[in-house]
Amino acid sequence: MNRKGLSVIASLLLIAGVAGAQAAPQRPTLFGQRAMLQQPAVPAGTRVYGNINYGDDARQRFDVYRPAQVSNAPVIFMVHGGAWAFGTKSARGVVENKAARWLPRGFILISIDYRMLPDTPPLAQADDVARALAFAQRHAKEWGGDPSQFIVMGHSAGAHLVSLITTDTAVAQRNGVQPWLGTVSLDSAAMDVVAMMQQRHLPLYDRAFGSDYAGWVAVSPYQQMHARIVPLLAVCSTRRNNSCLQARRFVAKALSFGSQAKVLPEDLTHEQINAELGEASGYTDDVEAFMRGLSPVVARALSP
Repeated sequence: MNRKGLSVIASLLLIAGVAGAQAAPQRPTLFGQRAMLQQPAVPAGTRVYGNINYGDDARQRFDVYRPAQVSNAPVIFMVHGGAWAFGTKSARGVVENKAARWLPRGFILISIDYRMLPDTPPLAQADDVARALAFAQRHAKEWGGDPSQFIVMGHSAGAHLVSLITTDTAVAQRNGVQPWLGTVSLDSAAMDVVAMMQQRHLPLYDRAFGSDYAGWVAVSPYQQMHARIVPLLAVCSTRRNNSCLQARRFVAKALSFGSQAKVLPEDLTHEQINAELGEASGYTDDVEAFMRGLSPVVARALSP
């Protein structure tokens, strides 16, 4: 492999922050069938419904993790990262600490896969995320969830995608998404794709966003924000050059429209911001403080 190829691979691993932490993909199962193989560690008594189809493509699947006894539960809807090119819904860093923290408090966790590069560009990936969200909302009651109590969360590329469906309301509308409580964006450095692509950047962004200015605008959460959005928490790593800068600009624009939005800078690596969320820490406490403000149902679930 030539030097350029090695550079691209190194960049992908750096930004995704999931190297060595991914579980093998599950075998497809029928809708509602309990997944028995290749699951990350979850609390005892968790009921797992694996590889639920929300589309015709083999990659359009999600897993549902729910406590044994639950009804009308709030739902955390999680989108993994991976530079828009790789990653998995069942990675330990995506699932384990979040499930350990929030399932015992009465939440349901849904973790999704979606189509990725090279055949599916980020804008179409955002459609997959919105389609999965709409499907999960329609079927939430079958797993004991409340379709009106969804919190949308994503890391890295997934953070970009959830931020995009938050600001580009057309994506959500054409896929039948109902309003959700709020969005938690975990360390995206692609909140303003236009500005990022006009500066020095990693090669992986060229692969994801190409060279067309109009295409950058279409897939940029910052440029697609034209009105008030649902409450959003932008978590950013202070160890990265551009993540917090973009988060602050994004939040400032959201506030200008009267939105509830906040930046949460953390002295953690890109990988740690995902994997350590749910561990007992001030970081998890701060994310939960944002979550409590989204609804009385969530506040009660998170009460001591």
